[in-house]
Amino acid sequence: METMIPPSALPVRFSLLRWYGIVLKEFIQLRRDRLTFGMIIGIPIVQLLLFGFAINVDPRNLPTAVIDLNQSEFSRSFIAGMEKTRYFSIDRNIAGEAQADAALAAGKVQFVVSIPPDFSRKLMRGERPALLIQADATDPASTSNALAAITQLSHNVLQKDLRGALSKLNGGAAPFEVRVHRLYNEEGITQYNIVPGLMGVILTMTMVLMTSLAMTRERERGTMENLLATPTLPLEIMTGKITPYIMIGLIQATLTIAAARFVFHVPFVGSVLQLYVVIMIFIGANLTLGITFSSLARNQLQAMQMTFFFFLPSILLSGFAFPFRGMPHWAQSLGEALPLTHFVRLARGILLKGNGWIELWPNIWPLMAFIAVVMAMGLMLFHKTLD
Repeated sequence: METMIPPSALPVRFSLLRWYGIVLKEFIQLRRDRLTFGMIIGIPIVQLLLFGFAINVDPRNLPTAVIDLNQSEFSRSFIAGMEKTRYFSIDRNIAGEAQADAALAAGKVQFVVSIPPDFSRKLMRGERPALLIQADATDPASTSNALAAITQLSHNVLQKDLRGALSKLNGGAAPFEVRVHRLYNEEGITQYNIVPGLMGVILTMTMVLMTSLAMTRERERGTMENLLATPTLPLEIMTGKITPYIMIGLIQATLTIAAARFVFHVPFVGSVLQLYVVIMIFIGANLTLGITFSSLARNQLQAMQMTFFFFLPSILLSGFAFPFRGMPHWAQSLGEALPLTHFVRLARGILLKGNGWIELWPNIWPLMAFIAVVMAMGLMLFHKTLD
């Protein structure tokens, strides 16, 4: 029976010695719970590194294809001026119009600049020729500053070339016109960019968290022994645990798609079947990761901490919240390893661009590879858990 200390027997003065004992006890407990201690130290460091070095809302060196049908001194000066702004990185391996359009649809280039064959002739006649810039506007934040820079460029890029009789073209209006055609999101509506990616964010958060808690909950409640006593293989237990969450994920995805279509009026250009195939693969990636977390974590608190640790870079490095191409190469490499990065591209590609399997495949195979690797790790860790 527990002995209660009467209030009159409690000390009335603050004791530094007793206080030091409590502090020491807490440090010892933190040292024993190494995973929690690692999260306490690791999460602020990750936040500091990502926000300080990786996040950039003014992306530079955006891949750009130029179709120069004029091949004149003026067109070369314009292309050189684009490169000097540092917003554009000219991809010289793309020559034809069809190849440039395919690269734009697949997301390999952000802009396609077309200079007409009669650009120089009209320029010297003072007819203000127009050149066309096609921009992938599925992510308006990536393109807005670059388009503003190129509009400003048209006023001064040819000043050194317009000399002698052509000097009258300097001053006043720009000697040529820049026509911008925003593709896939002509009005630059933010919801068109955010809502398809938001489906991936919701699925990542709920799928990883729920499955990571599933196994640890069994362990904490002591019901894991019942599962281990049954004649089932680790693979059967893992797949059996995640199947109900696949159904939940599909319901969440369906609700998000319905809201995107009927509440936010996001265009749906692509195939519904393709979208659900991609969703199934993405759900599989998240569920295998959640099961792996549950094999690593000792309790539900650790499972939640590990989920948050994974969720943070997924949000920041996937291109959902910040322009992917604005990040340094090391951050882009980390982002390429995250399932959400590829799902955001796939969802935007299907909904806004109507991409087919050829354009989708470069982002599908990384998800399948992620599932294979994480599933193998999960099975290995699960065997150790059984031991």
